[in-house]
Amino acid sequence: MLDLQYIVRTPKITSENPPLLVLLHGYGSNEEDLFSFAEELPDELLIVSPQAPLSMGFGSYAWYTINFDEINGKFSDLKEAKESIDKISLFIDTIKKKYHTDPDNTFLLGFSQGAILSYSLSFFHPNKIQHVLALSGYINTELLPEEISSEIKTDYYCSHGIVDQVLPVTWARNSKPFLEALNLNTAYSEYNVGHGVAPQNFYSFKKWIAERLSPKVN
Repeated sequence: MLDLQYIVRTPKITSENPPLLVLLHGYGSNEEDLFSFAEELPDELLIVSPQAPLSMGFGSYAWYTINFDEINGKFSDLKEAKESIDKISLFIDTIKKKYHTDPDNTFLLGFSQGAILSYSLSFFHPNKIQHVLALSGYINTELLPEEISSEIKTDYYCSHGIVDQVLPVTWARNSKPFLEALNLNTAYSEYNVGHGVAPQNFYSFKKWIAERLSPKVN
């Protein structure tokens, strides 16, 4: 049984074990948001977009609560965030089994809060996913295991808007040196946008995904 509701785009090019792409939407959004990319992404992919578990009303959902107060300003509910990481991990396992996806070619693409969790999941569950695409997010060091496995082989695509008013680009710029210090393959790019995905950004990560599919296509 799946804890998370989801929508799916089946592969347009069928194969016995299709590569899997999981989309994690941002705070206050829903499973339809990133799914708007689905039809333009490579035909080989099975694309799945789950809905975050916390309802904010009016079709808005969150992976974890962001609190606001005068003393602490804005802060994240880390307990809820870790619970969502576990739910997403189990969700990926179930989807892999249900759709018989390629266990060695799983992509996790997250935007904003979804990107933060994509990074974290890759460290809490080493090599469950092979490729992380983190759009308009950053590595939250409070959402990392005490020890990071030296066996991680995941590669990372990171991008951010230079004029992002929600998550400052300076936070995102820490990602590349952090990942490279762990000897992890990392692509980092910036675009002249706010908290969103520029067309050039879309074509860039689409190409990055395609490059990681080509060895799998006969």
